[in-house]
Amino acid sequence: FSENFTIMLFHYDGRTTEWDEFEWSKRAIHVSVSKQTKWWYAKRFLHPDVVARYDYIFIWDEDLGVQHFNAEEYIKLVRKHGLEISQPGLEPDRGLTWQMTKRRGDREVHKVTEERPGWCSDPHLPPCAA
Repeated sequence: FSENFTIMLFHYDGRTTEWDEFEWSKRAIHVSVSKQTKWWYAKRFLHPDVVARYDYIFIWDEDLGVQHFNAEEYIKLVRKHGLEISQPGLEPDRGLTWQMTKRRGDREVHKVTEERPGWCSDPHLPPCAA
């Protein structure tokens, strides 16, 4: 991540040092509270007054992966396609909870927004029903 980004990591498991391998992690803001969800953190730390200065807010789960992510290129795609809510696609061989998050190598973006029956083992239990 370039200097154009402010990075805040919310750690639900208390393991903040595992991110030290990434250069940008040293300048990130780390907030750690055990056993909380991203929306718990967002409600408390991403107040409208705090986020108003930013053009984009990325709220990710740890399964997204950052090793090969280029934030500047991602924002170019977001702008090009006029996306207001988006998520980078996940590699299909890395284990998917939701089929809609699967990367499609044949296009820049896709708009699959439904989960078909059978894609989630039990729709009444996490991670299918949060």
